[in-house]
Amino acid sequence: MKQVSLSGSLRENVGKKDAKKHRKEGNVPCVLYGGKEQTHFIVTELGFKKLVFTPDVFLVNLNVDGTEYKAILQDVQYHPVTDRVLHADFLEVVPDKPIIVGLPLIFEGTSPGVIRGGKMIKKMQKIRVKGLIEDMPDYIFVDISTLEIGGSVKIKDIELDKLNTLDPPNSVIVRVKTARAIEEVEGVDEDEEGEEGEEGEEGEEGEEGAAKPEGEGAES
Repeated sequence: MKQVSLSGSLRENVGKKDAKKHRKEGNVPCVLYGGKEQTHFIVTELGFKKLVFTPDVFLVNLNVDGTEYKAILQDVQYHPVTDRVLHADFLEVVPDKPIIVGLPLIFEGTSPGVIRGGKMIKKMQKIRVKGLIEDMPDYIFVDISTLEIGGSVKIKDIELDKLNTLDPPNSVIVRVKTARAIEEVEGVDEDEEGEEGEEGEEGEEGEEGAAKPEGEGAES
């Protein structure tokens, strides 16, 4: 897993008023949990750019006033209007203790269904997995080289070594559907064939009807 370093300072007080003061100063209130005790600290907003404006997941080498921790960014709260980072949760990585991470997906290959005119729909961008930090890859690769129109790749189709997926096995990751233009063209062809068939059938019935006696025609 990719790594990044981040430095912070311990918070002397914890509360809404204190958090508001730190935000005005350009800092983000944070909490580290998952270890022996919770640690409340602040990090500059600029320090978060390398963590939040990317789909990648990092192992964070966190330094809080000289104390070193290994952690992963677990949750971020944003301002609903400005998208400023308001608060962040970090999960401390403890040796031999499994963690839960949402790993980003990379789609490999070219779908033959797309080449034939289908439309690819990516339903998921990440998969939640559980395992040890040393077994976590940077990405999960999804092979779409055999994906035809109407086909899909589901969670249960992904093989991960030493990791357990937490999303439902039948959840669709990606699928290829028939493009609307193709559906419309196929629909027109079928309608035209149907109309021609109906006209032919009516003609044959008309000829047969003319050859039948009047009574038989009335019964039919």
